Amino acid sequence: MATTLLIYIVIAAVGLWLFFYIFPINLWVTALFSGVRVNLFDLVFMRFRKVSPGLIVNSMITATKAGITGVTTNLLETHFLAHGNLSAVIKALIVADKAQLNLSFKQATAIDLAGRDVLNAVQVSVTPYVVIVPSITGVSIDGIQLIAEARVTVRTNLQRLVGGAGEETIKARVGQGIISCIGTTKSYLEVLENPESISKAVLANGLDAGKAYEILSIDIEDINIGHNIGAGLQIDQAIADLKIAKAKAEEKRAMAVALEQEWIAKVQEAKALVIEAEALVPQAMSEAFRKGTLFAPPKPLAPIKKK
Repeated sequence: MATTLLIYIVIAAVGLWLFFYIFPINLWVTALFSGVRVNLFDLVFMRFRKVSPGLIVNSMITATKAGITGVTTNLLETHFLAHGNLSAVIKALIVADKAQLNLSFKQATAIDLAGRDVLNAVQVSVTPYVVIVPSITGVSIDGIQLIAEARVTVRTNLQRLVGGAGEETIKARVGQGIISCIGTTKSYLEVLENPESISKAVLANGLDAGKAYEILSIDIEDINIGHNIGAGLQIDQAIADLKIAKAKAEEKRAMAVALEQEWIAKVQEAKALVIEAEALVPQAMSEAFRKGTLFAPPKPLAPIKKK
């Protein structure tokens, strides 16, 4: 008899636990006393949809107590089923509301589902932070290399956070602006004397257009002088010109040597002709001796007829 009673008690306890698990009456009562109207059967159906009723109810209570409007259990359940972070979204909405930022539940869930930390985005929008830009190297018109280090103060632009370019694009655009400003400066001394001119020029270009962050200020932390690029280029050009001049001089020398060898060959050719002519003299003398005309008087010249 005692064993049977114990079995009945266990079955009753299990049944009672199963009943309260399927029908979360405690959550329903808590929601009612917190001013949140939730249908009990909606909580039951959440179990079958593999949605945590406790998370939904607690999120609704938190949003209601904080004065957040436009949030329903269906919206919370949809975001949960989309694998969103409900706690972060509700906290971000509360922070945005207290800071008087224009952030709706739809925007917050879109930011969360886009893979960004929505709570951190709202906090950065309230409290700006500094983006450290790596050392940027530029060359002024006079050829002096300048190395600038910048700090960019930004805050999140919640309206462009989804689809907007991130921090790396901010760094790239600021670096491009600094290089452009240094490159259009006539003398490096102007940059050293007035570094804030770079900040003003870069900010005036609207570098934060289409970005997830709004640039509040650009501060040039340090500027160092690098190499004299202009002088180095001039030296390289002079060396190149010297090599060209040497090549041209060598070409002229080679041409002169070739011309000299050509004239030497012509002299040798003339000498050969002289030797050949000298060799014909004894032959002519022997021929004349044989003919007996060696000692004959020369024939008179024919008179020149006058016209």
